[in-house]
Amino acid sequence: MSTRKVGHAGTLDPMATGVLVLGVGRATRLLTMLTGADKSYEATIRFGWSTTTDDAEGELLGQVCDAGDVTAASVAAHLTSFTGAISQVPSTISAIKVDGKRAHARARAGEDVVLAPRQVVVSRFEMMSEIRPSANGSVECDVAVDCSSGTYIRALARDLGGVLGVGGHLTALRRTRVGPFTLDDAVDLEGVAPADLRPMGDSAKRFLPWSQVDSEAAHLIAHGVRIEWPREGVSTEHCSDAPQIAIIGEQGELIAVASVGTKLHYNVVFV
Repeated sequence: MSTRKVGHAGTLDPMATGVLVLGVGRATRLLTMLTGADKSYEATIRFGWSTTTDDAEGELLGQVCDAGDVTAASVAAHLTSFTGAISQVPSTISAIKVDGKRAHARARAGEDVVLAPRQVVVSRFEMMSEIRPSANGSVECDVAVDCSSGTYIRALARDLGGVLGVGGHLTALRRTRVGPFTLDDAVDLEGVAPADLRPMGDSAKRFLPWSQVDSEAAHLIAHGVRIEWPREGVSTEHCSDAPQIAIIGEQGELIAVASVGTKLHYNVVFV
């Protein structure tokens, strides 16, 4: 399969696996509407030392601690302080731009990178396993996280290890959901075929309110004519009071994404 244009709705850490939402061709124009979607992760946190990258690919910071006193109860007691709306300092090795240059590029060039805290929301942070022994006196456990876009799971591991007094970093990370798209929707990127591509209309209906229009309205929209809304004979069952909707044609094709007023204002037209 070949195409001239492919984009994504949010990067994955180099060591991470899981859901990466891609847009092919015209579908890349939908991706900006997904970049702010909530996400879910499964991760393994090792307690006993911190690293320069907050994951297993970084270099050791300081001395390895004996984490034998870390228990499931002590970890669980601190999880609530990292749940809800929190202020988080992103990992230094991140894609955040500092004066036009990625933080990870500056850090790897030897610069001292200091990132400002940002507000994120962690709606779920739960232990999914018991504490188990690991290397050099460390211990680890598996966790599940549901969070807002922009949350760094590596930073959660770092900060949780910090409050426990032993340091912490990630040894595994898997993204299980981006908005409505889960691992059940995923295919192996190495073996993806045209038949695996989801039609734009089906995808848009997964994360946007939508309305289906007749061929006359679709023709007008395709030519930029702003039609009155709601339109006679067009159901608004799936988009009542929504400020932005997907316009779907009679064959299920995506016609446009539009802002709703007394007339539709077309943010993106796909035909």
